[in-house]
Amino acid sequence: MQNNHSSFHRKSARMVIAQVLVCFGCCCGKVERGRPEVPVAWLKQEWRRRGLLKRIHLSISGCLGPCDVPNVVAIIHKHGTFWLSGISMQTEYEALLNWAVACKEAGCIQQLPEDLASHLLESPFLESSPLPQVKQGNTTTQH
Repeated sequence: MQNNHSSFHRKSARMVIAQVLVCFGCCCGKVERGRPEVPVAWLKQEWRRRGLLKRIHLSISGCLGPCDVPNVVAIIHKHGTFWLSGISMQTEYEALLNWAVACKEAGCIQQLPEDLASHLLESPFLESSPLPQVKQGNTTTQH
């Protein structure tokens, strides 16, 4: 089911192009467990320095799963979510940052550069399902 925005009751005053969730949970970035580093401080600093936060929101997250692939990034935007995995080199995090800058400058989602596109991960969700149903009085509607 497509989102019918007329059925939503609330709207944020802070609309963004995308939200980038970088996993830093039970496995990702845990170098003591043999996983590649996640440069959390560097990402936060560069995101702020380049003025990205209000247009491409960065969230350093707890576990996003799937835990069988290291260093997961989920990118949520108006038309869906795409996943990256195996982000292990500083140059790949720099490519993520540069992609976010390009999105901010264009005002919309841009195509991933090849060095990130090669890290695309199939969605870990089993199937697409409609938004959950919400009970309103004696009727049930989908949101």
